[in-house]
Amino acid sequence: MKNRLQEIIAQQRAEEQRYAAHRKAEMENPLTGSNRRDFLKKTALGGFSLAALTGLTFEDTMAETTRNVKRASAPADLKITDLRYCVTAVMGRTAIIRIDTNQGIYGLGEVRDGADPRYALMLKSRIMGENPCNVERVFKIIRQFGGPARQAGGVCAVEMALWDLCGKAYNVPAWQLLGGRYRDKVRLYADTPEGKDPEDQKQKIKYRMEDQGYTWLKMDVSINEIKDIPGCLVNTEIFDNGGSSQWQGGFMSYSNTAHPFTGIQITEKGLDELEKIVHNVREMVGYEVPISTDHYGHIDMNNCIRLGKALDKYRLAWFEDMVPWQMWQQHKVITDTLDTPNLTGEDIFLLSGFKDLIHNRAVDIVHPDLASSGGLLETKRIGDYAEEFGIAMAMHQAGTPVSFMANVHCAAATQNFLSLEHHSVDVPWWESLVTTTGGDKLIDKGYAPVPLTAPGLGIELNEEVVKEHLHATDKTYFAPTDEWTEKRSHDRTYS
Repeated sequence: MKNRLQEIIAQQRAEEQRYAAHRKAEMENPLTGSNRRDFLKKTALGGFSLAALTGLTFEDTMAETTRNVKRASAPADLKITDLRYCVTAVMGRTAIIRIDTNQGIYGLGEVRDGADPRYALMLKSRIMGENPCNVERVFKIIRQFGGPARQAGGVCAVEMALWDLCGKAYNVPAWQLLGGRYRDKVRLYADTPEGKDPEDQKQKIKYRMEDQGYTWLKMDVSINEIKDIPGCLVNTEIFDNGGSSQWQGGFMSYSNTAHPFTGIQITEKGLDELEKIVHNVREMVGYEVPISTDHYGHIDMNNCIRLGKALDKYRLAWFEDMVPWQMWQQHKVITDTLDTPNLTGEDIFLLSGFKDLIHNRAVDIVHPDLASSGGLLETKRIGDYAEEFGIAMAMHQAGTPVSFMANVHCAAATQNFLSLEHHSVDVPWWESLVTTTGGDKLIDKGYAPVPLTAPGLGIELNEEVVKEHLHATDKTYFAPTDEWTEKRSHDRTYS
């Protein structure tokens, strides 16, 4: 027994020395952020070393050796002490939040692209003092304040930050906390860029595939491509009230008129023109590479079916959001009629919002955006539930590397996952907004490597780069948010 104890003491001494050297190197690394450096100093190995335990029994010795080994924090004593934000210029306007704790560690989350950071700030008073490792408990406190699309941005941002914090507290990657991983790298899909002419587009596609390494592409097949060609569309007068943008306009504009109510129809000439666009891209890409499609315009179910039938022969990966997600009965008709897979979900909040689509097999693939669907755990639940009905899951993502990495961890932990969107492929500074704490590349030849050992989401902000790319209307950088600390309402939803 004594010889065995001496062996353990020697092994533990060597381990302590290796771990101390590793922490020292990280603290001295100029790329290590100040918060991370403070965290390392505060959580250095404490207590007795085995060398001081020779007078204890073997059982007491083993109990002592497991007390503080590689302890990342004291998770049971963690408390949320603050929530702050900054607004980046990614996708026009995307906010990152930071949740601080009483132990010096923090978590990063993201409010969905285009959403107001106040969706997150108003949750601060509801989560102050909570233990961030009680992720599901905190999520249930705040989920009532989420809603469809960007209205869920605050709830999802907090949920992301909680998993980042919890992973750091227990010193494990977020995917491990979700139950483990199915894959070591996550496949990405990227938009096929438009060119000024077919040859220019061909060169851009070649660059996307051969140089950047993407093996799954997506393109728009929009009526905007043909609206100025005479004889392609019926009822273009609706564009006179606010233009043809699908995203911006007054309440009664085309952009805010749901698809069945615009009265727009595509003529046979229009279908031919849209088919030419898809034909040209398919000829450039070949049939080995999946091509997904999106943004057809606000057209009704019948015109979606006519367009879908014209494009079925090109074996597209999916038709995305042909009609609003709420109209599951129409989605079922589209799914039952077309050979190409039908997909929706980027604006749905919570698993409950997907159930009609899944139960009725109204889609072939669910497509949640983790920054709207409820965060990492809820999105995994959505994927797992869809899997029971034979439905696959792709993931929509159009934000900063913070939400990107949250998606990577969720995708790694979900078996029926297909592909994850990367919407900032051609933004040169996008990847440099963060550094990976595990030393992996953020993206490698069309895939995102899964952090195998880095705790939490596996990233830290590159502060100088983020500051260079703050939104012009809000240049603050994680400034105090004391005005959001006090709770001023009674939130229970029942009497």
